[in-house]
Amino acid sequence: MRDHYDFSESVKNPYAKKLKKQVTIRLDEDTIAYFKKLAEEKDLPYQSLINLYLRDCAQSRKDLKLEWQ
Repeated sequence: MRDHYDFSESVKNPYAKKLKKQVTIRLDEDTIAYFKKLAEEKDLPYQSLINLYLRDCAQSRKDLKLEWQ
């Protein structure tokens, strides 16, 4: 390991704005099981699959319709 590193010619990470942010979210166990099973079938990490679904909802501005009975 060096005593000194020269970062004078370094460049900023162009993907820094696309980095993911860690959050805590509470989900029902059956919801997690559904996404884990689906992720296994698609050979993806289940958290990435949940992120893809949520991103799709956000990009298409999908609105949730609730009816209380």
